[in-house]
Amino acid sequence: MSKRRLISFDWAMKRLLRSKANFEILEGFLSELLKSNIQILDILESESNKEDLRDKFNRVDLKVKNQDNEIIIIEVQYEREFDYLQRILFGTSKVITEYIYEGDSYSEIVKVISVNILYFDLGQGKDYVYHGLTSFKGLHYQDVLELSDDQQELYKRHKIHQIFPEYYLIKVNNFNDIAKDTLDEWIYFLKNEEIKENFKAKGLKKAKQELDILKLPEQERLAYEKYQDNLHYQASMFESSYTIGIKKGIKKGIKKGIEQGIEQGIEQGIEQGIEQGVEQGEKQKAVEIAKNLINVLDIKVIANKTGLTEEEIEILR
Repeated sequence: MSKRRLISFDWAMKRLLRSKANFEILEGFLSELLKSNIQILDILESESNKEDLRDKFNRVDLKVKNQDNEIIIIEVQYEREFDYLQRILFGTSKVITEYIYEGDSYSEIVKVISVNILYFDLGQGKDYVYHGLTSFKGLHYQDVLELSDDQQELYKRHKIHQIFPEYYLIKVNNFNDIAKDTLDEWIYFLKNEEIKENFKAKGLKKAKQELDILKLPEQERLAYEKYQDNLHYQASMFESSYTIGIKKGIKKGIKKGIEQGIEQGIEQGIEQGIEQGVEQGEKQKAVEIAKNLINVLDIKVIANKTGLTEEEIEILR
């Protein structure tokens, strides 16, 4: 069965899938994942307004509204983030507050679905697709709380979990490359950037036509190749700087613990050293990444991706 190398999904989202002409691709992926016939009405602004200096931006790769006026957040993440679960919680909460206005009743709160395509190992689990829902279970009778008839009419929902945010975590690297259903066919593409001839998943035929690297204009193709090289470099820098930082931190922590002369001091020193080492490694990695992206991306985008301040990035020029 013939295969052809295609553009990675995150690049496609940023460059091609924002066009209404290509909604069919994104609709196909979401339909297979959510097991529903998804129709995209609009691509929404994917960066929240910052209301206060201490407020965090909410940058996501793509944010769309479907035919049910639900907001779907789609994000592709390559690098490890130990607080990633809190990050997606923040992202959904931010969207909820953005789309309710003064004077609205709480029944107007928007439904948010967070779709996360992850190329790192988050948490512990052998599956490659996880679905998070909110439900309420009785402590004494073990029954699940349901909506009354009046509430179903008010919310236009039949189940309580349909009111609350939903989360999908796709751990791409856990997939074994054996496509057993149409969702697996999409995950095969997400992992391998290839689509087999016999794949039938919704949207994949269009994806195969539109995301062919060979059909890119030369300038776009060169930009894509540079982007891919940067991804590989970032991954290498993260692994090396993280490992070096851990080792240095442990060594420093043990030395501090020995100087205290007690077993408890050694244990505490190791813990503190690991934390300091991680911070040191992360900072080094961020600087190296910024150096490689400074002539490719906007400073604000680099700051968001690396965690460095715009002033720190300016110094690297």
